[in-house]
Amino acid sequence: MKRVVSVSLGSSTRNSVGEAEILGQKVRMERIGTDGDMQKLLNLLRELDGQVDAIGTGGIKLHVHTAGKAFPLRGSKQVANAVKHTPLVDGSGLKDTIERRAFYIMEEHGIPIKGTKTLLMSAIDRFGMAETLWEMQADVIYGDFMFGLNLPIPVRKLSTVWFYGSLVGPFLRFIPFNWLYPTGKKQEQTTPRWEKYYQWADLITGDFHYIRRYMPKRLDDKIIVTNTVTEADVQDLRQRGVKLLVTGSPEINGRSFATNVLEAALVAVAGKNRPLTHAEYDELLDSMGYQPRLEYLQG
Repeated sequence: MKRVVSVSLGSSTRNSVGEAEILGQKVRMERIGTDGDMQKLLNLLRELDGQVDAIGTGGIKLHVHTAGKAFPLRGSKQVANAVKHTPLVDGSGLKDTIERRAFYIMEEHGIPIKGTKTLLMSAIDRFGMAETLWEMQADVIYGDFMFGLNLPIPVRKLSTVWFYGSLVGPFLRFIPFNWLYPTGKKQEQTTPRWEKYYQWADLITGDFHYIRRYMPKRLDDKIIVTNTVTEADVQDLRQRGVKLLVTGSPEINGRSFATNVLEAALVAVAGKNRPLTHAEYDELLDSMGYQPRLEYLQG
């Protein structure tokens, strides 16, 4: 059996273990949260290096992509240097593949994207989503300034995000992870912010930690397209009135595992001992007959 482990800066309350058969191979997938403790994360990475088939990093991005370029983040170098022998991925390679597919599959299921009022929490965090929504002519607000910097600037053009991203990208290497992404106990907190944009949108999309951290009490008739959710998250969204939940990762043991876990699993199954190319991820997903998870929450 292949074994992959995601080591995350996120909360340990979201730890989980699951097994799945992928392309005829059994894979054990684990998620270990370190509650924001970077040193604990680095120690775990060193312990796992050479002992598992692939490692994913959660709550950490090795790079941020904007304007067609990848910019390293502060701390990513020490994370990468902690792993010498085992393939290390952060989920971004697979996100760019499956999250683009999800919107086209939604349209195939009669869920329109073109012209739909859409709130994307962060284009820089989800560049594949950002580009696909723009290409499909959704009516998008990109929330990078609002949810990333708490500035009242709803961006309506992808070119605007990329322009400012190209300016600040070189400086991102000096910014701590937790400035850009909730870690540890912050992943369990919800502090409503910019509610009128949540209510304006018919479709809300992006990283679930971002969505949950700022979402209002009611999200009646909304569609949410995101990544990792637990059963408790699903129940919470149901109680808030969410109509449809779409997740890119398949459900295993009652939850959809993070993209970095699934990416690590595909790397392990491929057996190339390295991260895969976009074309290789596409080929594996086609072989799996991959479909996103669509779950109607209100009956």
